[in-house]
Amino acid sequence: MTSPTRTDADDEAPAQIDRKVVYVIFSALVAAMFLSSLDQSIVGTELPTIVGDLDAVDHEGWIVTSYLVAIAIVMPVYGKVGDLYGRRWPFLISIGIFLCGSLGSALSTSFAELVIFRSLQGLGAGGLMILSQAIIADIVSARDRGKFMGPIGAIFGIAAVLGPLLGGWFAQGPGWRWAFWLNVPIAAIALIIAFFALKLPRQRSGKRFDFVGTLFLALATAGIVLVTSWTSIVSSEKYDWSDPWLLALLIGAVVCLGVFIVVELRVAEPLIPLHLFRDRVFSVSTAIAFVVGVTMFAALAYLPTFLQMAHDVDPTDSGLLMLPMTIGLMITAIGSGFLIAKTGRYRIYPIIGLAITTAGIAWLTFITADISMVMFGAMIFVLGFGMGLVMQTIVIAVQNAVPSAQVGTATSTNNFLREIGAAIGTSVFGTVFTTSLAGKLDDLKNSMPSAAKAGAASDLTPESVGALKNTDPNLYHEIIDAYADAMAPTFWFLVPIAAVGFVLSLFLRDKKLSTTAGLVDRGQAGELAGAGAR
Repeated sequence: MTSPTRTDADDEAPAQIDRKVVYVIFSALVAAMFLSSLDQSIVGTELPTIVGDLDAVDHEGWIVTSYLVAIAIVMPVYGKVGDLYGRRWPFLISIGIFLCGSLGSALSTSFAELVIFRSLQGLGAGGLMILSQAIIADIVSARDRGKFMGPIGAIFGIAAVLGPLLGGWFAQGPGWRWAFWLNVPIAAIALIIAFFALKLPRQRSGKRFDFVGTLFLALATAGIVLVTSWTSIVSSEKYDWSDPWLLALLIGAVVCLGVFIVVELRVAEPLIPLHLFRDRVFSVSTAIAFVVGVTMFAALAYLPTFLQMAHDVDPTDSGLLMLPMTIGLMITAIGSGFLIAKTGRYRIYPIIGLAITTAGIAWLTFITADISMVMFGAMIFVLGFGMGLVMQTIVIAVQNAVPSAQVGTATSTNNFLREIGAAIGTSVFGTVFTTSLAGKLDDLKNSMPSAAKAGAASDLTPESVGALKNTDPNLYHEIIDAYADAMAPTFWFLVPIAAVGFVLSLFLRDKKLSTTAGLVDRGQAGELAGAGAR
């Protein structure tokens, strides 16, 4: 269908895909994004139960790491494949892969089987995340996209809290396998809806896919994630930089990254075109995505455990106590999305959001073992309120900064850097926190001989510490004080990183948001196009 000639009135009534079709497709995308986001958080609280059941306590980190490696590796691939050949079949395939991975994980009878199927889940989840956001760009104009990206940001926040809550409930009740069974009907429904509703055009690109670049980026990504996960998959104590395997892994990742950059500068159709970074909006937005990954995921990884340790609550209750963060995120993610659609401007939201986020993380440095839940709720509400202004806004900015034919590549680059930031941030935060806690426990053992039975910092679990509440109350209070005293200052590590993100946001500029959906812009809308008023 030929799009109408643009006039000044286009800002009020842009050419769009028929709105009914948009809502049907969006329902499938929401289910897909929910699955992908939920599965990153639901397994964490179940790990002790899973590895105990499968007799693999010494290797529990692989359950999380295998999933993260798979997601990070395939993100750029899905983005590029969607741009070159269309997004319908890659999206359907990614749901199918995720469905198979979930089913296999639920039926796993050994630890090795579970790791393999978790990896398969990750290979599908990476596509769900990237293609959902790219498909929205295909069917909704950038000007109107905030109305849809906002709820997706809210879904991420809901999943971040609901995951630990459900994981704890499954572990304590019907069993850990239900965390995977839950995915099966949702994925099946999303697959059915997408199959019939997602009538996106199939492209026939004559361009050659960048297999060499993909290989070296995959190797570099796997190396980075494995290095940052070293203490959970190899040594639970600390990073031992004298270990030749760790050094070899780090050097190999750096070398592969260097080769990837050289390849991208030479091939005709690079996996991630480096020239995109010459655009200030694109480069600033992707840098902010990295900062968001470092700060938000590090905080989310340790705050529920802090609640379980310091306030003796179970995993389910710790998930509920994180609800204020989700509420804050939902308010600003949805609100900013509608304001962007109304005004056509987005620059101010990351600036305000990162300022609030920086203040919220700084406030977390004041947490104590006896902090009231009202005060804690206020702290994480502020954190979520700030993040909600940033996460989906920068996706809109990135997508609007590139031609519609490269929107998948832009989206995957943004999300890829966020995932890498999350891996690095969580690892460094954990290392700083554990080192500080180990020092405080050593001091406690010197002044209180009975503290020796608490073991090393890596041996502390909510269950082992909670058991001391009745047997040795004095030791119990000393340990949770040491835990809180070690965690609170660790947040100072995140404050300057968030502040850097705020400074970067000042360099972001408003670029006029397109009023044409991606498919319409490329002349591929076919029967899906309609006038569709906003």
